Amino acid sequence: MFLKALKIIAILLTAFLLLAALYLWTPDKSKVELEKIYGTPQTAYVSALGVKIHYQDTGASKNPIPILFLHGFGSSLQTWDNWSEALSKEYRVISVDLPGFGLTGADPSGIYTDARSVEVLEAFLKELQIPKVVLVGNSMGGKFAWQFAARYPNEVAKLVLISPDGYASPGIEYGKKPDVPAIAELYRYFFSKTFLAMNLEPAYANPKTLNDSLVNRYYDLMLAPGVRGAILARMQQTVLQDPVPSLESIKVPTLLLWGEKDAFIPIANSDDYLKVMPNAKRVSLPNIGHLPQEEQPEIGLQALKEFLK
Repeated sequence: MFLKALKIIAILLTAFLLLAALYLWTPDKSKVELEKIYGTPQTAYVSALGVKIHYQDTGASKNPIPILFLHGFGSSLQTWDNWSEALSKEYRVISVDLPGFGLTGADPSGIYTDARSVEVLEAFLKELQIPKVVLVGNSMGGKFAWQFAARYPNEVAKLVLISPDGYASPGIEYGKKPDVPAIAELYRYFFSKTFLAMNLEPAYANPKTLNDSLVNRYYDLMLAPGVRGAILARMQQTVLQDPVPSLESIKVPTLLLWGEKDAFIPIANSDDYLKVMPNAKRVSLPNIGHLPQEEQPEIGLQALKEFLK
């Protein structure tokens, strides 16, 4: 009798878990539907080293050297919309969904090392027949920007790093693959908007910046086909190297834009860049966090315009 009761409990528990899994299961969203929401007449695709890059290309050609925007981890080209619109009156402005993010989606090679991403960017510029850019990157995009400038110095006119990634931090050492917990694999199948919002909130000095529209955009594009798997692969494949030799080699004028209330990469880290980059200067942004282009776009934009002059 006791054994029979245990079997009934096991069956009920299994049924409950299956129902919970079905309720929580988060499938990818249709790329066609996402393009209807997040595509514009200025967005297009181009193939670079086998990656179908989604990008936006706007603005005048008054200045011969375009601006190229690179977003951070988990983000997309829409993070630059405010700045792109303002700068397009004077510059040609290009923003991309980096490999593994947004409507670009997965890299068919399955390779998400930093070196691969930088090579894809260089191939992307060649496809558009652009010999030189002003390179602007935030967080992970900032890391790719300085890596690009070090590797292809003749292709960068100026460099803007917004809270860039690249130095070791507690738990992330040079030369070692990060310890990605096995439970992270579940994000491929279950992904909560509430969980995402909780992780995004510290990026802003003023949490009220994270409105429903912003959360929905991040959430929708995290559910673009292949993105969650690509993000996990990038986390597993990223191995930090000592950035100093590369940073020391960068001679182009460089602007460090840093929110004074950045909770992800503290502004104190900017001192590490200033020590080794010969032509870098810093502009601190008071009461702003990790994403100045979203939180108080007009303040960071003013500093960027001054630098571009």
